[in-house]
Amino acid sequence: MRARMIELSRSGLRVPAIAVELDCGQKTVRCRLHRFNRSGLPGLDDLGGQGRERRITEEERSRIIALVTTVPPGRLRWEPVGAPWAFDESGPPEWTLESLAAAARAEGIEVGRSQVRRILLAQGVHWRPTRSWTRSKDPDFVPKGQGSSASVLTRPTTRR
Repeated sequence: MRARMIELSRSGLRVPAIAVELDCGQKTVRCRLHRFNRSGLPGLDDLGGQGRERRITEEERSRIIALVTTVPPGRLRWEPVGAPWAFDESGPPEWTLESLAAAARAEGIEVGRSQVRRILLAQGVHWRPTRSWTRSKDPDFVPKGQGSSASVLTRPTTRR
């Protein structure tokens, strides 16, 4: 398409006519013609290297996504005989964005909570929400009140 712009310009067509012919914007045609005039044939190539480079690789992203499918190190396990135990009693019992980011950092992946969130949302992966002690099936239980953040979604309760 870029070479066609040059060809149409050399044949005498003006920028508006070239834009109509190639179904693109006049600004695009002008930019391409100016770049060609400045740089010649190399001006038709992609500039490349646009935008910021990713800080973590695709392999590291895959490892972060795979973490969600693992059992958190602090989750209790019950055996048929004996007391409940956990791989790491000081570890998180549930995956949260903070605990996923900490686990990724422990594996050598420098990533923050918000980046973990973006990675998981981009892949459509859902992490297990933390269950709060403020919810109870006990009919005599009285909740503490409004949650700490307006961004936390609550599910409406339905009575049948």
